[in-house]
Amino acid sequence: MIIGVLNGPNLNLLGTREPAVYGTATLADIMAHLEGVAGALGVQLRTAQSNSEGALIDILHDWRGVVDGVVVNAGAYTHTSLALRDAFTATAIPFIEVHLSNIHAREPERRHSMLASASIGMICGLGADGYEFGLRGLVRALELKRQSTATG
Repeated sequence: MIIGVLNGPNLNLLGTREPAVYGTATLADIMAHLEGVAGALGVQLRTAQSNSEGALIDILHDWRGVVDGVVVNAGAYTHTSLALRDAFTATAIPFIEVHLSNIHAREPERRHSMLASASIGMICGLGADGYEFGLRGLVRALELKRQSTATG
């Protein structure tokens, strides 16, 4: 199984960007931890980060038929990008949305996710651990789907 991990704008600044909100772990720290978790689960990861909405969409298009699912932290595009949501539905890649902070306890403009209605689920407010929980949840959901398909 291959899982994509897609990170959106400003996540390349983790570790120094508003540590009281986003924590002190860098994106590299989080991805290194996730690689270890993926190894224990027997899955491979493909990771990408971009500050550009179009680049994130292009990555999803490139991952179609390659990855089995995606863990995504779309950053601020969560709240604004119908195009990113459409890319997920157009590629039919199942995904779990992850946010370091609790978006529902933030400013009003950050409380709505354009992606949520198309996702398997959302994890928010658990800091960097949310990525691990998202990966584990996605792998489990995909395994259950495969089992139900196999047993017909």
